[in-house]
Amino acid sequence: MIDKRIKSLVRTALKRAHETLLPWRETPDRLLSWKARSELKFWRSWEMSNSHYHRFYTEMFDLSTEEYRGKRILDIGCGPMGSLEWADMAAERVGLDPLAREYLAMGADRHKMRYVAASSEDIPFKTGYFDIVASFNSLDHVDDLDKTINEITRVTKPNGLFLLFSDVGHEPTACEPLVFQWDVVERFKPAFELIGQKHYERNSIGVYESLMEGVPFDHKNPNRRCGLLWAKFKRKTLVR
Repeated sequence: MIDKRIKSLVRTALKRAHETLLPWRETPDRLLSWKARSELKFWRSWEMSNSHYHRFYTEMFDLSTEEYRGKRILDIGCGPMGSLEWADMAAERVGLDPLAREYLAMGADRHKMRYVAASSEDIPFKTGYFDIVASFNSLDHVDDLDKTINEITRVTKPNGLFLLFSDVGHEPTACEPLVFQWDVVERFKPAFELIGQKHYERNSIGVYESLMEGVPFDHKNPNRRCGLLWAKFKRKTLVR
């Protein structure tokens, strides 16, 4: 009788430990929002490669790999591709995404980085926690831009960097419901210093390909079209 009770207690403990250690169990699609289902449909059809991220975190922002050494890095809207696997010199590398559990269930659990299931409007880290925060092709995916900017400001440490590239002026979609213009950079002030910004033409293939092509956006062209914003910010130590 005692042995059976002990075995039952052990089974219960193991079950609870299993549930605790595997929080990424996939949510059935029927329970997800239309936006979330659209995001997953996109990623499930995408070839899972992350070899290009190193270049975009370093060369594209005039940063060296060494400048990431010992730093805490946050990728907002990270997707399931292991965007920070390259940064093995960092102290901590976190990918934030509302669909992180689904991505882990898709195989992202093998990546050498931490995935956190949370929105950009409510980042579950303390103030000034990250040295470098990035939003690569994700700022127009968020639900509330003002809350997202406030949270990015809060979790970036003084003198820390915020790296951004995003579509500008596109037609809204299920995955990218927000539409803003080039002056979105002004919304990060006065907490951030704008180190630099670049405006590129957006080609039909994708954001990363457009950045690599690097064709300057022709502001004199009257035709309405989508552009691509690149911006690098530094968190101020004192906001007046």
